[in-house]
Amino acid sequence: MLDFLKRKEPRKAIRLSLPMWMKARFDAAQTTKDNARHWGAAEFLSADAEADPSVRKTLRTRARYEVQNNSYARGIVKTLADDTVGTGPRLQMLLESDETNNRIEHDFAVWAQRIRLASKLRTIRMARCQDGEAFAVLAQNPRLSTDVKLDLQLVEADRVTDDEMKTDGSSVDGITFDQFGNPKSYRVLKKHPGGTDSFNMEAYTVKAENMIHVFRQDRPEQHRGIPEITAALPLFAHLRRFTLAVVSAAEAAADFAGILYTDAPASGEADAVEAMDTIQLERNMLLTMPGGWKMSQVDPKQPVTTYGEFKREILNEIARCLSMPYNIAAGNSSGYNYASGRLDHQTYYKALKVDRSFMETEILDRVFDLWLKEWSLATRTTIDPCDCRHVWFWDGQEHVDPGKEATAQQIRLDARTTTLAAEYAKQGKDWETELRQIARERKLMKELGIESEETRKDSDNENEEKDGNE
Repeated sequence: MLDFLKRKEPRKAIRLSLPMWMKARFDAAQTTKDNARHWGAAEFLSADAEADPSVRKTLRTRARYEVQNNSYARGIVKTLADDTVGTGPRLQMLLESDETNNRIEHDFAVWAQRIRLASKLRTIRMARCQDGEAFAVLAQNPRLSTDVKLDLQLVEADRVTDDEMKTDGSSVDGITFDQFGNPKSYRVLKKHPGGTDSFNMEAYTVKAENMIHVFRQDRPEQHRGIPEITAALPLFAHLRRFTLAVVSAAEAAADFAGILYTDAPASGEADAVEAMDTIQLERNMLLTMPGGWKMSQVDPKQPVTTYGEFKREILNEIARCLSMPYNIAAGNSSGYNYASGRLDHQTYYKALKVDRSFMETEILDRVFDLWLKEWSLATRTTIDPCDCRHVWFWDGQEHVDPGKEATAQQIRLDARTTTLAAEYAKQGKDWETELRQIARERKLMKELGIESEETRKDSDNENEEKDGNE
């Protein structure tokens, strides 16, 4: 038995042969004569190599040019900054001491007003959109009238650059990184390279903890930003070119009121007329033509019927890269009804929430940490830096139909599916501040003998309960 097992030949592996048609293929990966030109510009480059300094410079200059000369581009960028930042963020502290919370909130609000924090945040948002990135140096400003001398000095992206190309991977166009990929320092030119003193390339170094650098990171290992309207730049150019073409065609057609023509041959009996001669026409007058000649009025057909439709479609495509609906980008809601307008706004408002959260993490929290340390030293107040709980409030979004929104809000409150804090937060208000104000108003109204609507309802309810008991 053992000998039989030893003599038994090992089992051979069976190889399955699959037919050639079973192999999977991706149509998008095939290069044919039909799509070769379309994919000709696709390259296998890293994020930093794809957006090298020369490419980013070209994109920045073109985006700035378009924003400065295209009213739609200007309006879109400004609207995005106004809707995102609004009148500015407001701080609410969540410490156990109400007195400390009120002092910090008040002093921070005064300081933010002195340094024009809201205006600088709007400028940062516009720079991110048209330049791709924004820089702000956290420096001391001795001329501030507040106890905290911290200030934000905005720096244009063109000033953060290297004087020479480095290939060791430790620096990317003015930003030096450590071995873990964390920024170490920033090289900032003292003068703008496009200014009057453009030959002055002197620079100074700013430590990473004193520099705020914000941009939208679309790819891993991307260290510098490109304009957020990059994908829409060719569309902006098409929009302006089409508008100019329509205007030029209308002007060319308006230059000629009519033409003279004849059906007679060249040697016919028509009267002789000077070629390319002009005749001044008068209103409400009859005109006689030379013998054998007829007059035909030019039909300009301008603007073309597709002009308005073209503008709507191209503006809709332009605004899509910013998650902005057409009616906000165009400033025109004539073609919207209530449901479609609100549905489009919901996507836009979600994008604003994401953007505000990004600004809180990258800008506001960092600024507040430094501000609180300096404020603690200036006021000699001891605060645990690990227990500085706080939230930021932004301007609320106005509802299209305030009546319906108020009714829905009351239903949510009665059903206990929401809280006063959440509802006030949607309006950009602090619920504690609002409730204290309501209490003060009720107290004053009671002292003055003014009966409010709520007081009247409570009185009616008490009278009904009294009648029911009797």
